[in-house]
Amino acid sequence: MSNSINGADRAVKKIKKPLLRRRLKVSDVNVVDRPVLKKALGGTIVGNTMEWYDVGVFGYLITTMGPVFLPEADPTVQTLFLLGTFAATFIARPLGGVFFGWLGDKLGRQRVLAMTLMLMAASTFVVGILPGYAQLGIWAAVLLVLTKLVQGFSTGGEYAGATTFVSEHAPDKKRGFLASFLDMGSYLGFAIGAALVSILQVTLGQAAMEEWGWRLPFLLAGPLGLIAIYFRMKIEESPAFQASLDAQEAALKDPNTIDDDSIPKGPLAIFKNYWRGIVLAMILVAAANTVGYALTSYMPTYLTTTMGYDPVHGTLLTIPILVIMACCIPLTGRLSDKIGRRPVLWMGSISAVVLSIPAFLLIGAGSIWTTLLGLALIAMPVTFYVANLASALPALFPTASRYGAMGIAYNFAVAIFGGTAPFIIDALIVGTGNDMMPAYYLMATSFIGGISIFWLKESANRPLPGSMPSVESVEEAQELVDGQFENPLLDHDEMPFDATFEPPTSSMDLSALKTDPEHEPAKV
Repeated sequence: MSNSINGADRAVKKIKKPLLRRRLKVSDVNVVDRPVLKKALGGTIVGNTMEWYDVGVFGYLITTMGPVFLPEADPTVQTLFLLGTFAATFIARPLGGVFFGWLGDKLGRQRVLAMTLMLMAASTFVVGILPGYAQLGIWAAVLLVLTKLVQGFSTGGEYAGATTFVSEHAPDKKRGFLASFLDMGSYLGFAIGAALVSILQVTLGQAAMEEWGWRLPFLLAGPLGLIAIYFRMKIEESPAFQASLDAQEAALKDPNTIDDDSIPKGPLAIFKNYWRGIVLAMILVAAANTVGYALTSYMPTYLTTTMGYDPVHGTLLTIPILVIMACCIPLTGRLSDKIGRRPVLWMGSISAVVLSIPAFLLIGAGSIWTTLLGLALIAMPVTFYVANLASALPALFPTASRYGAMGIAYNFAVAIFGGTAPFIIDALIVGTGNDMMPAYYLMATSFIGGISIFWLKESANRPLPGSMPSVESVEEAQELVDGQFENPLLDHDEMPFDATFEPPTSSMDLSALKTDPEHEPAKV
C-alpha cells in the first residue's frame, strides 16, 4: 500500500501548476448593461469630438491666423509658424499621456477623462480671447504657443483614456465596432470645425476673418465644452477597471491572490514590463496618424499654398470627404470583428503604400473633381487604420496598466510622427521643390507600419488581457462557460481570477480534483 501511495504522489508531483486551470463560472463573466454602455459610449465620444473640433478649426485657420500673430513676416514664414505651433501641441502630449495615464490607472478612467475634457475645452476657449500682434507684439505669438501647449497636455490623456474606457465597457464580440465610434466622432468633429470656418469665410470675407471672425469658432468651444463635460460626468466607471480595483484590495489582504500584471505601475515600470507592446503600438499609431493628419490638418494648407486654391475652396473640398469617411469608420470597425484586426490593418497599410502617388497626381491635376478623388484615395487607408487602432491597441496591455501604457505609446507616436506630419511635409516641399514629397512620406511610414503588423497578436472576439470575458447576455455567458476549454479565443492564464489554485499534493487530492466544479485539468 505504501508503495502505491508513493507512486501516486510522484505522479502528482509531475503535474505542474500551469497545467491546472481555474474553471470559469457564469458569475465571472461580465454581462454588459446596455444602458450603461450607451451612456459610456456617448459620454466618451463627445470628448473626442471636442478634441478634433479644435484640430479642425485651428488647421483650417492657419492661413487666416498668420497675419494676426506675425503680420510683418513672409506668408511662408507665417504658415510654418502656425504649423509649428500646431506641432508644439503634440510636444506636450507625451507629458500629458504619461501623467493622465498614470492617474487613470490609479483613480479611474471616468474621473481623469472628465478632467482632461475640462482643460481641453478651457484652453480652446482661451485661444479665442488672445490678443494679437497689434496689442502685444511678438508676445501674442508666445501666448498662442503656450496656450496650445496646455491644450496638448490635456489632450494627451484624452484618446488613450477614451479607447481604454470604451474597450473595457464593450462586449468582446463588438469591441471593434463600438470602439470605432470614437474615431467617427473625431472626424465628424473635425468636419464640423471645418464647416464652421468655411461658413464664416464665405459670409464675413477674409478681411473680417483676420480682424475678429477667426475668434468665433474658438469661443464656441466654451458652451460646447460645458455640454460635453455634463455628459461625461454622467458616465460610470468601466467594469474591468472596477474589477481590477477589487483585485488590488484583495491583494492587500493576501498577496498570493493577485499576479504582477494586476498591480498598477509607474511610467518607468510600465515601459520596462510592456516595452514590446508599447513599441508595436507606437509604430502602428505613427503610420495611421501620419496619413490621418496629412488629410485633416495639412491638406487645406497644401491646396491653398501649393495647388493655388483660395482658402475657402481649400477648406470646402475636404469636408465631404471627411463626412463620408467618418460614416464608413464603423463599417470597418465591424469588419474587424468579423475577420480580425490584423487583416483590416493590413488593408490600411497596403492601400496607403499603393494609393499615395495616384492620390497626389490626381490632386496635382488641378480640377475640383480630380482633387476630390485624390482626397478620397488618401481617406481610404485612414478609414481602415483608425477604426481598428481604438480596439487593437488597448488589447496589448493588461487592465491595471492599460491607460498608462496607452498614454505612453499613443502620445509619443503622435508627437513624433502624427502632429508633426503637416510641418514635415510642408518643409520637405519647400526644401526640395517637389510637390510629390507628401506621397513619398506617407508611403514610407505605412510601409514600416505594415511590417509591425506581423508581430501584432490578433485580439478580435477575445477578452482583454487582465479582464474577464464580456458578453451581451446571460445566455451567451452560459454558452461561453460550457465550452470554455474547447474555445481557442479564451486564455485562462490572462484572466484575473480572484484566487489562486494550488496543485494537489497527494493522491487523496487527485480524486477531489475530479469532482471540484471550480477547477479542471487543462488539456495538454
